[in-house]
Amino acid sequence: MANIKSAEKQARQALVRKDRNQKTKSTVRTAEKKLRAAITTGDKEKKEEAFRAFASAFDKAAQKGVYKKQTASRKISRMSIQISK
Repeated sequence: MANIKSAEKQARQALVRKDRNQKTKSTVRTAEKKLRAAITTGDKEKKEEAFRAFASAFDKAAQKGVYKKQTASRKISRMSIQISK
């Protein structure tokens, strides 16, 4: 454990950030699973609705800094290709 006040505060902040980032990543992974399930069913409306939710969740995560912007862009692009097939 840290002995300096600023180090203690930094440790607390790191825990808060870790929890927030884990929640955001979990949301993104859930949206991706729902999108992949919709792709396998083949229903066009479900695919588009799931894709919008996935893209929104990933963009928000990228804005928060959980994922890099390029990573979000790449994943969204690849999933949009999957939808169009």
